[in-house]
Amino acid sequence: MPDSESEIILHNYPQSPVAEKARVAFGIKNLSWRNVEIPRLPPKPFLTALSGGYRRTPVMQIGADIYCDSQCILRELERRYPSPRFFPGEDAGLMWCLSRWTDGGLFDLGVKIVLGSAGNNLPPEFAEDRGRLYFGENWADGLKAANAGLPHLVSQVRAPFAWLDRQLGDGRDFLLGRAPAAIDAQIYHVVWFLHGRWDQGPTFLSEFPALERWRDNVRKLGHGAMTDMSPQDAIDRAGACEPVPVEGKDANDPQGLEPGMQVTVSPDLDGGEQPVAGQVVAVNCDTITLHRSEPETGSLHVHFPRAGYRVGVT
Repeated sequence: MPDSESEIILHNYPQSPVAEKARVAFGIKNLSWRNVEIPRLPPKPFLTALSGGYRRTPVMQIGADIYCDSQCILRELERRYPSPRFFPGEDAGLMWCLSRWTDGGLFDLGVKIVLGSAGNNLPPEFAEDRGRLYFGENWADGLKAANAGLPHLVSQVRAPFAWLDRQLGDGRDFLLGRAPAAIDAQIYHVVWFLHGRWDQGPTFLSEFPALERWRDNVRKLGHGAMTDMSPQDAIDRAGACEPVPVEGKDANDPQGLEPGMQVTVSPDLDGGEQPVAGQVVAVNCDTITLHRSEPETGSLHVHFPRAGYRVGVT
């Protein structure tokens, strides 16, 4: 059992597809973790107190280290718990490249299908929040376009699902063979989302029997061993810990980022989100770590991916 400083805390809510990706990752590695349930809609005061304003789901906390985005979560889990491996074989680079599609284009299709198919049945506050997040400033027009173009959107996700179904048709248990890997979690969260949140999802997926068998195999992995934790206890945990020392300078960084610089970090899209401000602690081509300090939490290290995020120098 990990001690309090190394205990995994996941800030998430049950319906979040990206949180499901992280929960499956815990299952692959059979990890114990603490569950902090956060609101589906802002404000999320306990979460943003830790993250500095980042409001997306999930966020992983270990002591006073805060890991934003599933990229950072998977990378840190692999570092701390290298067995069983998320990236078996010698193809980790290809798997990371493929994950930019599963987290980007494929997930965006899933969101547009789910939100578009709901039409006017979405609660107004939810429609505005998720619409702004995924469709940009003209979110209302985006939702209408998704509803009108639903057959086209479904055709775009049907093709890759057919490809996966053919690959799984040889009887393999998981996408890379007999053992699960990160790519199973990265694709499963979109399938899980469509099956559970789109009213036509189960019927649509029935066309792909091998994919359905695989989905059941991933589901059976479980989520590791979870126990609940209150948001305030998570805040107290951060305040009682110090972030893990980390250092790193990238001589080839295209933006010339260096430790000590004051920067902001935000998702690299127009979602209307608050940037996170802090001082660079370490930076490389994969991640950037910011130092932040608040009276309630003390010193924190907040970790972000570089891919898919924009860094601004203040």
